[in-house]
Amino acid sequence: MIFIKILRIAALAPIVCATLAIAQESLTEAANPEDDGPITVLDQVVPVADEGPPEEDPVDEQTDEHELLLAEFQRYKDLKEAGSLDEAENVAKRLVEMSIRASGPTSNDTAYALNNLAVVQHETQNYEAAQQNFSAAIEIIEDNEDRLNALLINPLRGLGAAQLADDKPGLASRTFERAVHISHVNEGPHNLEQVTILEALAETNLQLGDTEAAKNNHDMIYTLNVRHYDLRSVDMVPALLRRAAWQRRTGYILDERATYRRIIRIIETSSGKDDISLIGPLMKLGESYFYVDSSQSISFQAATASSGEIYFKRAVRIAKENPESDWMTLAKAKLAIGDYYNFRAELNRARRAYRDAWELLSVEDDRLATRKMALEVLTALNVNPIPRYVGNATHTDRQLEDDSLREGHIIVSYDVSTRGRVSALKIVEATPTEFDSMRRLVQREMRTRIFRPRYEDAEPVESINEVFTHTFFYLQGDLQKLREEAAAEADAS
Repeated sequence: MIFIKILRIAALAPIVCATLAIAQESLTEAANPEDDGPITVLDQVVPVADEGPPEEDPVDEQTDEHELLLAEFQRYKDLKEAGSLDEAENVAKRLVEMSIRASGPTSNDTAYALNNLAVVQHETQNYEAAQQNFSAAIEIIEDNEDRLNALLINPLRGLGAAQLADDKPGLASRTFERAVHISHVNEGPHNLEQVTILEALAETNLQLGDTEAAKNNHDMIYTLNVRHYDLRSVDMVPALLRRAAWQRRTGYILDERATYRRIIRIIETSSGKDDISLIGPLMKLGESYFYVDSSQSISFQAATASSGEIYFKRAVRIAKENPESDWMTLAKAKLAIGDYYNFRAELNRARRAYRDAWELLSVEDDRLATRKMALEVLTALNVNPIPRYVGNATHTDRQLEDDSLREGHIIVSYDVSTRGRVSALKIVEATPTEFDSMRRLVQREMRTRIFRPRYEDAEPVESINEVFTHTFFYLQGDLQKLREEAAAEADAS
């Protein structure tokens, strides 16, 4: 068995890199309310940090080799931090080879080296190679230590992240669950270190369509934070921000509002009612009124959206008056209240806010890139997910690579008026044509979307012939059944 593993690792040597561990960083919009952009799975689970070879003095004859390892590892880190991932991977390959020569192919040091190679391969989206190297590192540690050793947690997290990115959520779920179990064995069932793993597990369960399991994961995260922090402590804010972001994504809008109100109360109590850190939660609370709570049997009433205005107005006031504020903070607040008025079809007020933001972002050249991203392209204000599976098809069919699973797509074109409303919506292509239910879902979603219109010279302009593509999956048997039903109807008529 060891001989086989040596051969396997030697074969991997040309494609590997070095480090002692992986640390995971959750980079979500919720974790930093001042950052814009959608939350992605990669943001939440990709391992991003590295550690180098051990610092203890090596044996005399190994001194030069050890110093070379340390120097090369520092170069790897510098390249990775600079975003030169291809070069970092090449350095990582040399580091693995050096580690094998210095410590042997089945040493923990070589496992750490494989671990870091997998990190950079994950970042270059070479998920298959990343999974191979994470798995090789795990096997080495299991043989050298045991199957419940704490050293396994980081490579398991990395393996789960790579599996999830490679569209294998079933495998990722089992990997993350094992990492959680090992953390319980080594750190106790209530340790906070498991939070990032639970967040990744929640994302995985969401991809599997198990919303209830994902909700349980987030409830556990909340419970862990409550055990460690006072409910009124600012230490609770990061956990609450992540919880609110999760509630938004899963349709628990009423719960989301309650969470943001709690965050606001905590900040007000600890830092005052005009603290700059209130701006993000206030804007997010206001944005929640763009959405309908889908977790309960309630009907949407347009009048409820009016209660979001007070939060946007307060965010703008703090951004204007707080001495810690800057042009970026004020611009975001102006854009947010403009979006609110646009959503409410109060067009004159919306345009005043957008023009204010335009002028603010036109003062100096270093602001023009922000202006382009914020106002010179369309921005959807309310985006609801469209199902990716139709008929009897499920994510499990993709995971198991069911031969009868097929990929379809619907392409629509549309215009967006200066008011940010969709018009001239039409189906450009639907393949296959038989799935009318999916076509109707796409049309319904696109008709309900409201956009921040595109601006030129501080004035809104119409956007023509925009294109949206929705990819979905179906089973060949379902398609055949629809075709047979259509043929039978045609014969009957």
